[in-house]
Amino acid sequence: MTVSRVVEPTAADVLAAGAVLWRPAPHGVEIALVHRPRYDDWSFPKGKLDPGETMPFAAVREIAEETGQMARLGPLVGDVRYPVADGGKLVRYWAAEARGGEFTPGDETDELRWLAVADAVELLSYPHDVEILARFTELGPPTSVVALVRHGKAGSRSRWDGDDALRPLSGSGREQARHLDVLLGLFGPDRVVTAPPARCRDTVVPLVDRLGLAVDEEPLLGESAYLDDPAAALARLRELAGVPGVTVACSQGGVIPGLVGALAADAGLTEVDPDDVPAKKASTWLLTFGPGAELRAADYYERPTG
Repeated sequence: MTVSRVVEPTAADVLAAGAVLWRPAPHGVEIALVHRPRYDDWSFPKGKLDPGETMPFAAVREIAEETGQMARLGPLVGDVRYPVADGGKLVRYWAAEARGGEFTPGDETDELRWLAVADAVELLSYPHDVEILARFTELGPPTSVVALVRHGKAGSRSRWDGDDALRPLSGSGREQARHLDVLLGLFGPDRVVTAPPARCRDTVVPLVDRLGLAVDEEPLLGESAYLDDPAAALARLRELAGVPGVTVACSQGGVIPGLVGALAADAGLTEVDPDDVPAKKASTWLLTFGPGAELRAADYYERPTG
């Protein structure tokens, strides 16, 4: 089990991102490894960030460029650091599910192989990649994922004289919603649920409009119902975690810390302090579950840009 706070690293001269790309196989999963003719090595798809790019977007882009596969980004697996000519390099790896595509050999990667985990261990050229694969194997492929999102910034409460549930997003909140649309899209959502307040629904509107998804309202994700019955809200989140695939759930600041803290405590994720769970506006907790809706990983995206 693991928990990670996803933040942009600063203590590195060169930043790169990649993934343990996997797909279902008859007896587990297969892992994608690529051969780089320049180095004559076998590794996971990865590459340096483009200017202005953040790590999760770089990971998905590099997967597409080096393997031809569309990918659904999952939990963070870990970081690798090593020296290069330009100084210290940091590579951040996610787990990512292959969603289809066709490999085309090129100058950077001239061969792609799908291998069982044991065979991938034997072929990988670097010990640090073997360690990353071991971490992925410990996590296992997810049975479900819940992206628990806090709504974007809303207009001033003191200047709003109507029903607070109808208070809309501010201009900056709408901008956050546009960024969240792209970030949440990396996780391959299958469905979207939202707490009743308009600012929650408005936060996911760009996403559902682009993907053509329906939005289901869930009162138990709102602060009013949660304060009345936290146990019922937690039970409802566990129900969502029991549905295969990826669910985006938009909620509020008075709800998310309690839900994440309770899930982490039950799963034994001691790295999460139940009394200090962050939930900034327009942030996301990516909660990855295994069999039995057991929480396997909890990754915090503080910013809507990733």
